[in-house]
Amino acid sequence: MKITDIEIRLCKHQEEVMGATELRDSHRSELNFLIITMKTDAGVDGVSMGFAGMGAEMAGSIAAQSIKPFFLGKDPFAREKHWHDFRRYERHWHHTPIYSYGPFDIALWDIAGNVAGLPLYKLLGHCREKVPTYVSSMYLDTPQDYADQAVEFKQKGFHGYKLHPPNDFQEALEAYRLCRQAVGDDPHFKLMADPVTAHTYYEEALRMGRELEKLGYYWFEEPLYDVDFNGLRKLTRDLDIPICGTEVLVGSHYSTAECIASGVVDIVRSDVSWKGGVTAVMKTAHLAEAFGMRCEVHTTIYPALEIVNLHCCCAIANCEFFEALIPSSLMKLGIKNPVRIDAEGYAHPPPGDGLGIEWDWDFIENATVALM
Repeated sequence: MKITDIEIRLCKHQEEVMGATELRDSHRSELNFLIITMKTDAGVDGVSMGFAGMGAEMAGSIAAQSIKPFFLGKDPFAREKHWHDFRRYERHWHHTPIYSYGPFDIALWDIAGNVAGLPLYKLLGHCREKVPTYVSSMYLDTPQDYADQAVEFKQKGFHGYKLHPPNDFQEALEAYRLCRQAVGDDPHFKLMADPVTAHTYYEEALRMGRELEKLGYYWFEEPLYDVDFNGLRKLTRDLDIPICGTEVLVGSHYSTAECIASGVVDIVRSDVSWKGGVTAVMKTAHLAEAFGMRCEVHTTIYPALEIVNLHCCCAIANCEFFEALIPSSLMKLGIKNPVRIDAEGYAHPPPGDGLGIEWDWDFIENATVALM
């Protein structure tokens, strides 16, 4: 079987799917994305959504000029060979963004699942068929809003709530405290803190970490930039609360390996969008497992990619949760079957072959601004 063509759709969804203040330092609410359709001479296609941030044109141009030529004419089953060959190909002046390779790798896995007649999580070798889910907040207007939201999702049966708090130290601390007061000390409902690099220096992050320890938070995620290895290593050494990181660290599992070996973090992160697809997530998870560490799969923002994340979560023994980003309107962007989360807070992967995604082609067509 050979890859004969790859269609790249540049898409912009211009209706508001989140409030103007729900992305820190940004007032834009439209979402840009790609739809990658990989076609074969056997008539079996693989389809994936791709991250495009705020620029579908830029992301599509990179995909069409740097990555599409790499895959044309190749065997769609040779995923491992392509992974290693692309490392060398990438080094010779391509230098693509961290989100570029992922949707192509995902499309390869979709083809494999369709040929095998298996859902992706079973093709990977699943260890479970549902995953406990926590809700991940956007940026809310007041500390009390976080507490109200935490209670809302606890009552809905979810297993935890993660705050993306305000930038201000005192406001963030108030949000953390109000959430703990609101949900109580139930050991079955976890609270996590994800300030997304809001702490400029180690000393400030240390002070906040000690407060989070008093409040019984489950982990402290990305308190400093992922590349602040010295600061993160000191936090990991000096705090009891686990430090979670490597989310946006370039270099996939290769750079994560050094973070594990040198004690930069306690919990590593990976996902199918920013780390290079399904192949990369599984490599990172197995690497972490060998060191007795968790690999928590982080949200991709985009609903189709969240389904792929969930397939991976079902095939990873050292991943505790599935992360569900809210507002829930995000979970329906371009697909007809968003992730199903039951009344007990467990996420279930779709049963169909490959990714099992039911694409909303009318939605996608209306959002398409160009084909490449």
